[in-house]
Amino acid sequence: MTLKALKFMLAVVLLTTGLSTTSRNANSAPIIPNPVLYLTGTEAYQVSGKNFIRYKYDVFNKTDYPADMFAAAPNLPPCGANTKSSRTWVDFFDSRGKRLYGFCALGKPADLGTIWFALEEGVVPPSYVYIEMNDRQTNTKYKSNLADTTN
Repeated sequence: MTLKALKFMLAVVLLTTGLSTTSRNANSAPIIPNPVLYLTGTEAYQVSGKNFIRYKYDVFNKTDYPADMFAAAPNLPPCGANTKSSRTWVDFFDSRGKRLYGFCALGKPADLGTIWFALEEGVVPPSYVYIEMNDRQTNTKYKSNLADTTN
């Protein structure tokens, strides 16, 4: 096991241990944790004659999110021409807070396993990125850990 993998596993244990000690009564809403983001790999691809590198990510605890967070929300402002965009939007940021890319139409929590951002080939990626999940219905943001951009 690599040191990076060991650190990641330790962070997950600490996050989940801290969440499990929180008390709540039977009638309260479930506690929704912050996402635990990690890099799954990179992929080279080409669009309109330009070469790009896609940085692919997964959210380790994606099963902790209720499906209704990703339901179509036509009652909320649209995402461009998409009037049925999801209730929760997901945005990638570099460690300084610069937005890199976003998703406004994820349909289910499992879709958090296929999120990504891309940079043109030759552009040095930021060392770390994070995501923010913005639940537009409750006006709640969930911010992830900083995740590496290299394996």
